[in-house]
Amino acid sequence: MSTAAVHREHGPQDPCPEGIELYARALREGGIDRRDASPVPCLVDTGLLRPGTRDAARLEPVPPALALHRMLRATTDRAAHERRREERLAEAFAPLQRIDGRGAAVAENPAIRVVSGTGPINEAITEAMAGVAHELLCVQPNVHYNDSRGAAAQVVAMGRDQALLDRGARIRTLYQHTQRHMPLVLARYEQLRGDAEARSLDEVTDRLIVADRTVAFIPADEDGTVALEVRHPALVEFLGTTFYRLWWQATPMYPQTVHRPSLNGITPRQRAIAGLLVEGHTDAAIADRLGMNIRTARVHIAKLATTLGSESRAQLGYLIGRSGILDRGA
Repeated sequence: MSTAAVHREHGPQDPCPEGIELYARALREGGIDRRDASPVPCLVDTGLLRPGTRDAARLEPVPPALALHRMLRATTDRAAHERRREERLAEAFAPLQRIDGRGAAVAENPAIRVVSGTGPINEAITEAMAGVAHELLCVQPNVHYNDSRGAAAQVVAMGRDQALLDRGARIRTLYQHTQRHMPLVLARYEQLRGDAEARSLDEVTDRLIVADRTVAFIPADEDGTVALEVRHPALVEFLGTTFYRLWWQATPMYPQTVHRPSLNGITPRQRAIAGLLVEGHTDAAIADRLGMNIRTARVHIAKLATTLGSESRAQLGYLIGRSGILDRGA
């Protein structure tokens, strides 16, 4: 059977095995003939291959780091778009439900439900976790256990997680990379018994919980006191798929810790900052997106400038682009 006969349709951010294999060959050989790529058109459609600059009959591979950056950015943009859409739907239907006195009886399990207040949110999450039989997915962008409320929340979360693990389910959690240095985060996993893993990324989405691909929770305001309980199958599946696309790009932190290497004196954290600098973000915005304080962000920016030999902010952006550090694997 030919490659063309088995090639399946798929989304632009979901490369097929045939495409990845041919892309790897193009990276090793510096390019491939257009005829070899014709059975796998997704390579050109997704931007993994581009026309050769010297030979029109050949296709050249786009650097993996650049291709990955484009795909993750598109995924993040779609997730943000869906979240804004969910919020607009919830806002539009809230007054309609108040008009219709039968609103509470229309459906026992609404596709999207607004949950207000820290207490009700925790109760809804606890109820959802009590029914998990297979898998719990979590994104935790900011973890605070320094005050009494954080410590109390940690105790409650530990109990819920252990009960879930005792039923044979598994837990997968994504943190911001700065959280991997917090002793209490790792201590939490060391106390759990069962299939629990954690990884980290420099930049993650807002908080997300997906229980068994049947119900998901996402924030609906900035301070975390309003959440959306999502039960629409398509939306929950979308959120679960988005989680795993981030998961496979993340750095393991528990049970196995992986240390990311520096490249030509530039650390992975500095490369993440470089990417945000060339997008025009301020120091404060960079610190917020990477989960660090602004003083730490400025220290990293200063070290990056020294390494690249920059004397000004404008020159730093130019030198980042010329250095090619954003086009290389982390």
